[in-house]
Amino acid sequence: MEQEWSMILQQRQVLFFFVLLCVAGAASELKQFSVVEERERGSFVANVAKALGLEVGMLSNRRARVVFKENKEYLQLNRRTGDLLLREKLDREELCGPADPCVLPFQILLENPFQIVPAELMVEDINDHSPVFLDTETVLKIPESTSPGTVFVLENAQDLDIGSNSLENYTINPNSLFHIQIRDSSEGKRYPELVLDKTLDREEKSEVTLTLTAVDGGVPPRSGTAQVRILVVDINDNAPVFAQLRYEVQIPENSSIGSKVVTVSATDLDAGNYGEISYTFLHASENIRKTFHLKEELGELYLKGKVDFESTQSYTINIQATDGGGLSAECTVIVQVMDLNDNPPELTISSLTSPIPENSPETVVAVFRVSDLDSGENGKMVCSIQDDLPFTLKPSIENYYTLVTEGALDREYKDEYNITITVIDLGSPRLKSEYNLTVLISDVNDNSPVFTQRTYKLYLQENNGPALHIGSVSASDRDSGINAKVTYSLLPPESGELPLFSYISINSDNGHLYALRSLDYEAIQTFQFTVRAADGGSPSLSSQVLVQIVVQDENDNSPFVLYPLQNGTAPCNDLVPRTAEPGYLVTKVVAVDRDWGQNSWLSYQLLKATDPGLFTLWAHNGEVHTARPISDKDAIKQRLLVLVKDNGQPPLSTMATINVFLVDGFSEPYLQLPDGPKEQVQTDSLTTYLIISLTSVSFLFLASIITFITIHLWKRKRDAAYGSHFNPNGPFPDHLVNVSGTGTLSQRYQYEVCLTSGSGISEFKFLKPIIPSLSPAEGSGQNSIENPHLRNSFCFT
Repeated sequence: MEQEWSMILQQRQVLFFFVLLCVAGAASELKQFSVVEERERGSFVANVAKALGLEVGMLSNRRARVVFKENKEYLQLNRRTGDLLLREKLDREELCGPADPCVLPFQILLENPFQIVPAELMVEDINDHSPVFLDTETVLKIPESTSPGTVFVLENAQDLDIGSNSLENYTINPNSLFHIQIRDSSEGKRYPELVLDKTLDREEKSEVTLTLTAVDGGVPPRSGTAQVRILVVDINDNAPVFAQLRYEVQIPENSSIGSKVVTVSATDLDAGNYGEISYTFLHASENIRKTFHLKEELGELYLKGKVDFESTQSYTINIQATDGGGLSAECTVIVQVMDLNDNPPELTISSLTSPIPENSPETVVAVFRVSDLDSGENGKMVCSIQDDLPFTLKPSIENYYTLVTEGALDREYKDEYNITITVIDLGSPRLKSEYNLTVLISDVNDNSPVFTQRTYKLYLQENNGPALHIGSVSASDRDSGINAKVTYSLLPPESGELPLFSYISINSDNGHLYALRSLDYEAIQTFQFTVRAADGGSPSLSSQVLVQIVVQDENDNSPFVLYPLQNGTAPCNDLVPRTAEPGYLVTKVVAVDRDWGQNSWLSYQLLKATDPGLFTLWAHNGEVHTARPISDKDAIKQRLLVLVKDNGQPPLSTMATINVFLVDGFSEPYLQLPDGPKEQVQTDSLTTYLIISLTSVSFLFLASIITFITIHLWKRKRDAAYGSHFNPNGPFPDHLVNVSGTGTLSQRYQYEVCLTSGSGISEFKFLKPIIPSLSPAEGSGQNSIENPHLRNSFCFT
């Protein structure tokens, strides 16, 4: 695992190295474009795709865009065609002033991979400005003693155009006294000078007015004019002299308007009017005249407007001192503007990706550029973000930064990040700017649905109606959107024994479970199945839960009488000796109920009897006892009608009929009395099983009785006096079954049977009960311990 991780790190380092090489290579190739000023908006400049050697479709795929400094938008890029178009009409003089050439640097940004291509837009000049004299009238005072050939400096004209379109020549209207010569300065500017051709005579002409014309080199040429008034004065033979030919001063950029900058001083040895000196700007630009004010009488220079280091770092001001005789001198004032940290850093977002998918490592979230208009330490910047965020800043070239994730993000942990990018400069005091980004994390299906319970146990009353809502399962998914939409379904049972889909259905949207058909508790008490919850992601994730259905019993089964049998196929009759004492156990009604719980609790009630006072029925166990001694008046056959009722709500009941024969010591012949037609009762499988079980137990008990009788055969001689004969043609059956010993009766009893054989046919000779001795415990509650409470019942077939 560690070797794989180290290999991944090496691959990333190599990839990052090649990316840096590509970026550096792209940054070294400067792309240059040109456009003529004053062209209309939307004019074609160049095709970027051709310039970069890219396919046209790559510009759109790599989200190419053009970025200028200070958020200017001079150009727009058509990604579809690769054409670079003008976004607005460009004025070269407004953009660059006198600078030549006029170059606007910008960058072409490409993504996937990230690349910065530096470029320049050169704005070419056209002749759209005429030369302009800032002073439309110039007054020269020339002494009449001035010798021919004397040169007088005139104010130059200003032409905002450059190159061949700039100022080219000066002319003056024809006259015999002066002509114009042009002096070129080291700065490349042309200044007009008025040259005296002939000695002036104040008495002949005291004032001369000339028209000075400035012409540029454009096609067609443009021109501007100014008036030159020449006043002829008396002789002045001393010119003013400045104390310094060069003044250098420094002022902070936050200097207030009206503050003094410097005072220049000149002296003149002449007296009177010739010694009076006035100070004026010489060859001052419009910007200087808007920024500074010069007091003519004192030579004091004041601030007239705000100075800004970021706009202009220094001013060169020429000041002329002129005396009353027209002689003048020049000096230069250099005003240096000192930078202050008065500009906070600025941040420009070039690209922002939000939302970003979770689980994506090292994703580029944003590309931005920082800048500061200040210089030096004031312009140096430090960029940072909060420490507790899983993001990092990576610097690039030309103050570009990329904001990338440090690793995979988990939307379930946090789905939104508020990132504050702080940019601080190193000036004093330090200024900072903050930019807030909100990055959303989009969901990836990485969480399975989770059920609210490990298992579900639902209860359902039997005999329910179809489509009954029996409960619900619920699962939640930590993902969002379609990834969190949970769909429920039933899984087929593994065994296949239970037709689950015919019993249960589930609502796939909300997990509601429905019983499709009525359930019977006696057929099925409980069953379980598996519910699957799957989300809507791709690939889909799922989980399973076990659901157990418990069917609750309902009182829907009547009691079933096991004894005495009520189907009429084998009539059961009970024999009671007339000597039986009160409390004698005659028989016991045995019944069962297929229901459960209190629905199966049975109670017994004697509804009707041949002699109501002869027998009593115990309500809780169905035992029939004699209520009084039996008299000779009592009928031989007693018929009892017993109601067996369960404890359900509402209770259900069954009727049972008991036939009891009163015999004298079991010696009277038993005649089977005809009964009415019997109903054919169809028993279900449970009744069959119970009858088979009862028969088996009875058979075992009968076998035990026969064994016991064999051991006590010697008692037959003692009891020979008892017995009576049955009619051999009577209905007494040749086979009898003892149904005692099933556990439903409280006493055991035995009979000794004497058989005689004649003509190969067995005849029932006599039947005598054998009454075992009872212990005091067994005979508790009776007057005599010899009272056996015997149950003497036989089923004859």
